[in-house]
Amino acid sequence: MILVTGASGQLASTLVAAARSVDLAVITASRSPDADRQMDFDSPETLDFSGIETLFLTSAGYAEDDVVMRRHGAVVAAARDQGVRHIVYSSLSCHSDHLGFALAHRWTERAIKDSGLAWTILRNGLYAELIGSLAVSRDARITAPFGQGRISTVARADLAEAALAVLKSPASHAGRCYELSGESAFAVSDIAQSLGVSYAPLSFAAERERLSHLPLLAFQAPMLMSIYAAAAGGFLYADKTDLKDLVSQPRDAFLIACAIAQGAVQTI
Repeated sequence: MILVTGASGQLASTLVAAARSVDLAVITASRSPDADRQMDFDSPETLDFSGIETLFLTSAGYAEDDVVMRRHGAVVAAARDQGVRHIVYSSLSCHSDHLGFALAHRWTERAIKDSGLAWTILRNGLYAELIGSLAVSRDARITAPFGQGRISTVARADLAEAALAVLKSPASHAGRCYELSGESAFAVSDIAQSLGVSYAPLSFAAERERLSHLPLLAFQAPMLMSIYAAAAGGFLYADKTDLKDLVSQPRDAFLIACAIAQGAVQTI
């Protein structure tokens, strides 16, 4: 039996739907009452992995590093103690190490490798959907300060498809670490050109000031600023990817980002 955590999230829910469409035996876990098992990573006593052979650990990365590491550490310990044999973890691509939320991913990878369990690491690139939502135009201008750096984004559906390929035969992927960035890269100025709007990035100081007036959690503004800074510095470009090892026909991440940027409702 396979258990997928974070099943109310976008990646995990897409994965679960795909798995069930091919009759793969998958159950879900999250704090949502709609999950097959209600689990709260902040309450280790709720972590029930009985009867689970393979655990797909969706990163609980939407928090400060120490919080994420505590959560993931509890999950890995419970999985080991309750008889899970294989952990598949949705991590972060290697070229994203300059991002403000990379530390918890690398810590979790190490904890999983040190657990004694079989493991597979899926190092996911940034979602094309995320970059598109951050690049949505305001007053016919894209002002997000991405600079001119090219970004190797990837479609969320491709990441779900890659995860499904691993879950169909976990043993054949044991001990593998896959880099799953997009095959082509683009700059946010390319999105602006495609949409026929101007690219007028704010300064980092101006963007930081804008974010300070939004109802964000404490870690969110630094997280966003790290994405902008890493992109502007050219650190979000990947010169290689293993995506085609798991996904036969990757989707066009640029077109997805453009579609989101054109139609997204600005929420950040």
